Amino acid sequence: MNLKNKGIYFGLFSGLTWALDTVLIGMVLSKSLFLSSETVIFLAPLVSTFFHDMLSSLWMMLYMTIRGEFKVPFKKIATRSGRFVILGALLGGPIGMTGYVLAVKYLGASLSASISAVYPAIGAFFAFVILKDRLTLKNWIGLFISILFIFLLGFSGGEPSPSYILGFSFILLCIFGWGMECVILAYGMKDDEISPEQALQIRQLVSAVTYGVLILPVFKAYPLVGAVFQSSQLFLIAVVALSGTASYVFYYKAIYTLGPTRAMALNISYAAWAIFLSFIILGTPITAKLVFFSIMILIGSIVTVATQEELKWMNIFKSKRAA
Repeated sequence: MNLKNKGIYFGLFSGLTWALDTVLIGMVLSKSLFLSSETVIFLAPLVSTFFHDMLSSLWMMLYMTIRGEFKVPFKKIATRSGRFVILGALLGGPIGMTGYVLAVKYLGASLSASISAVYPAIGAFFAFVILKDRLTLKNWIGLFISILFIFLLGFSGGEPSPSYILGFSFILLCIFGWGMECVILAYGMKDDEISPEQALQIRQLVSAVTYGVLILPVFKAYPLVGAVFQSSQLFLIAVVALSGTASYVFYYKAIYTLGPTRAMALNISYAAWAIFLSFIILGTPITAKLVFFSIMILIGSIVTVATQEELKWMNIFKSKRAA
């Protein structure tokens, strides 16, 4: 299998595992531990994100230890590439992820996944400005198809909730953070000074430390942190973090292999995967319209990354013989 085809698989798997992460986050935030008071309800998304990235960092440390590279990411922090990864971490974690989890809280998992998947449009713009990453007309059409059906998917769920405006504000923050994160990370990894796995270890560690040292103390959230440590929800959050870590590993590999815009186009397939996983795990109703919208999102993602020759169905995923 050639490098580009691997990148396509990485991108699609990043979407699938992030959809699982999204559904599980919604389940965590619906538990009684996070609904005991208005203050707890407000703090729950921030605390759950702190645990998510902290545990994800621990999962990555285990992964890097197995690879024999435990110390390497820490040595790369001071490099030029490491500094750009830190900047990307701040944009994607404390800014983007906080906005996303707050949006999941106030909009719900499916709607948040749908609307937030517009972030490649922001990322594509900055990738063009900063990295000179150009797409063909066909690629732009594919990206437009995905984003169009994401909007249709996101706004086909009936009447908005009373907290819709608040949730929508958070999702806009998420879109900006994630779009810029991908571009900054691609810039940081372009000289091969740091690998995708090393970048991810730095990203999750920086995000967790930023939450723990800056964000949680500002909101006086540590009493809730202690309560989570003593609860059975910690195990569920660890499972969520494992899914999120897998998604990030696939995503960073796709960024490295395909570039930021194409990686984002595949990653937004999580908007479609979330519909099916919500049905399987939560029993959320699913309709023919939702299935159609989801399929169109996936088709748009593929068209965004495929060449004219690869658009022939049998050539989209070439076998090893074609490598």
